[in-house]
Amino acid sequence: MKISKLIPIIAFLAINPGQAQNRVFIPDIKGYKTLQCDFHTHTIFSDGTVWPTVRIDEAYREGLDAISITEHIYQVEGIVREQDNLYEGRRRLLELERLSDISFRGLSHNISYELAQPSAKERNIILIRGSEITRDMPPGHHNAIFINNSDELVKHDFMDAFRAAKAQNAFFFWNHPGYLRQSPDTTLWWPEHTLLQQQGMMQGIEVANGDTYCVEAHRWALEKKLTLIGSSDIHAPMPNLAAGQHRTMTLVFAKERTAESIHEALKERRTAVYFNEYVIGEEKYLKELFESAVDINVTRTGNTAQIRLTNKSDLIFLLKSASHDARLLYFRNTYLEPVTIAPQGTFTISVRLNDGITGGDVNFSVDNFLIEPNRGMRFTVRI
Repeated sequence: MKISKLIPIIAFLAINPGQAQNRVFIPDIKGYKTLQCDFHTHTIFSDGTVWPTVRIDEAYREGLDAISITEHIYQVEGIVREQDNLYEGRRRLLELERLSDISFRGLSHNISYELAQPSAKERNIILIRGSEITRDMPPGHHNAIFINNSDELVKHDFMDAFRAAKAQNAFFFWNHPGYLRQSPDTTLWWPEHTLLQQQGMMQGIEVANGDTYCVEAHRWALEKKLTLIGSSDIHAPMPNLAAGQHRTMTLVFAKERTAESIHEALKERRTAVYFNEYVIGEEKYLKELFESAVDINVTRTGNTAQIRLTNKSDLIFLLKSASHDARLLYFRNTYLEPVTIAPQGTFTISVRLNDGITGGDVNFSVDNFLIEPNRGMRFTVRI
C-alpha cells in the first residue's frame, strides 16, 4: 500500500498545520537542556481517533520537543476485543476501507511511525519509535521506546515481547499502574514486575497519566530507583490549550536536544513529571529548576528585609513557610498561605528580625514541587 493513496481520504482526520506554537516556557537547568516530552500517545492505528500526523501537529502547536506514538501490541496479532469498547480507531479504519479500495489489514506495527516521521522532521519534532506491550495484569501495560522494529514485539508470551524489545536497546516503563480496569481495588507491585526490573526491562514508571496522579507509582519510583514518567496517553484529538496550559508530560534534562541525549537522560533518571501545576522529581533537579526559574533579590533596612522573588517562567509556585527561627517573622498573614507566584509574576516576602538577631535562614517549601508524595521541596534564602 502506498502512503500517497491515503491522502485524499484522511483530510477529515487532520488539524490546521499552520497554527502558531504555544510553548510553556520552562528554563534549562545547570548543564542540561529542559526538554518537554510525551512518550505515550495513540492514533487510529490502535485505539486512538486521529491520524499519526495529527500527533505531530499537536506537538508542534504546543512546542514539545519529542513524542512517541505507542500503539498497542496485544498477545496475538490481530486481536480486537470489541467488548472493551476502546477500538474507535479500528472502527474508523473499517469505515475508510468501506469508502475506498484500500485495505488496512496486515499492516506493519511500524505504520504510525512511518506516516508521522516526515512531518516530524519538517516540524523539528523528535519522533521516538515505540510500542505499548499490552497485557492483562500482571504485568499490565508497558511502553518500550527507542526500538527499531515494532513488528518483532508481536509475541504470545509477554516475556518474549519484552526480550525482543530489550534486544533493540529499548527503554521500558510501566504505564498507568493504578489503571482501574486492571487494579480495581488496590494498586499492586507483582512478582512479574520484580522479574522485569531484575532483567533490565522495567526502567521507568508513569507517576502521572493524563489527569491522574498515582501515589503508589511515585513511591515505587523512589524506592526502586525508577525513572519518573508523565504522559498524556492521548487517544482523542488534543484540545486547543490556552496560554499557560499544558498536557501531562515528562521534563527530560538532556545534554543536547537529540534522541540519543533523551535516551541517555532517561536511563540516568534525569527527569521530572509536569502534571497540572505540579512538578514531581528528585530534589536536586527541582531545586536547580526553581533556581533557574526564579530570580531572588534580598534588600535590608534595619531590622527588616525584603526578599523579592521574580518568576521568569510559565510555571506556578506555591510557597508555605517551613520550620525556622521564631525570631524571624514572615508569612504572618495566614490567608496568604500558600503564597502563589504566578507565571511571569513576582512576590515579596517581608521579614522582620526580632530580639536583636542580625540574620538567619528564611525557610519555605514549594508545595507543588513534590520530592515525594505529599512533601514539597524545601528552599532556604539566607539574610
